[in-house]
Amino acid sequence: QVDLVESGGGSVQSGGSLRLSCAVTGFTVGSHCMSWFRQTPGQEREAIADIDVDGMIGYIDAVKGRFTIFQDNEKNTLYLQMNNLNSTDTAMYYCAAGRRCYEFTYWGHGTQVTVSS
Repeated sequence: QVDLVESGGGSVQSGGSLRLSCAVTGFTVGSHCMSWFRQTPGQEREAIADIDVDGMIGYIDAVKGRFTIFQDNEKNTLYLQMNNLNSTDTAMYYCAAGRRCYEFTYWGHGTQVTVSS
């Protein structure tokens, strides 16, 4: 059975840091494209960072230089290190997995990140 469980969200002041985790069961993280998405109320869910099966990593401009996506194959866990957070980063964050980085089959339930100024 496949399951993705996010953790690590919370409330932080502007300029602070958080590390999100996504524990995966049912497949190995290295076998799928793994991605972090975020969504704010009334907005579409947007992909912000992904790591493909060949190790290629991509970020949207809004988080480039501040966020780092990485995975621990031994723990079968995906991470998102978020530094220098600001209010625009406030959102529900989801991890997702798919055979390709444009087609995600599995989703977590999300973890809330709130950044106050």
